[in-house]
Amino acid sequence: MPRGGPRLHATRRLHLAGGYLDGGAQYDSVRPGYPAESVDWVLAAGARSAADVGAGTGLFTAELVRRGLDVTAVDPSHDMLDVLRTKLPLVTTVVGTAEATGLATASVQLVTIAQAWHWLDPAAATREAARILVPGGRLALLWNQLDVSIPWVHRLTRIMHAGDVYKPDHRPTIGEDFGLPEHLAIRWTQTLTTADIVELAKSRSYYRRATPVIRAKVEANLDWYLHEHLGFTTETAVDLPYFTHVWRAFTA
Repeated sequence: MPRGGPRLHATRRLHLAGGYLDGGAQYDSVRPGYPAESVDWVLAAGARSAADVGAGTGLFTAELVRRGLDVTAVDPSHDMLDVLRTKLPLVTTVVGTAEATGLATASVQLVTIAQAWHWLDPAAATREAARILVPGGRLALLWNQLDVSIPWVHRLTRIMHAGDVYKPDHRPTIGEDFGLPEHLAIRWTQTLTTADIVELAKSRSYYRRATPVIRAKVEANLDWYLHEHLGFTTETAVDLPYFTHVWRAFTA
């Protein structure tokens, strides 16, 4: 049974997700990547082709390319895909969604959805993944979450309006086209300056969809919290603790 997932109304979810139709360069510069263990764990033995769905600027796409896969990157944002193509010019890009990728039936061995699951219709997205996967193919879901069990990080996420996308015991709803999903959680850190942390906040949907007044308030609160309350200087390298949650499942 799914537990601890976000409870956004579909209209609100689509409104916030629309904040990612532009701003690709900023997103790419501060968003965390993925630990190598998480990438290796999702790869099926012998897999050569993959669709990275909700690929954005290609933070996860690049990891698949490094491991020699032929990758098609799917995303609804032209702006995000423009950044991806600059970094990964040999990757095929498709403007599409997780619910309607536009890819051929049984065309890839692996489907990955990294840092996008909370924006999707799970039932439609898993049906589409099953359609484009070959028999015995694999679906992998990944997301990074700041470790809010640490008090100062929890308060930071409240100021950023980041919060926790899912509770730690959340199990994604993967349809009957797939077998029982397996889970891996990896703890790691991303090192940023305080200026980068502010840019990280600016890259989030809450800020991108906010009014100028609310944006100014978020920036002022972050400045106070990071520099006055926590005492970081602008040159301080701050380690932000993350969990990467990974789920993998084979077609039934």
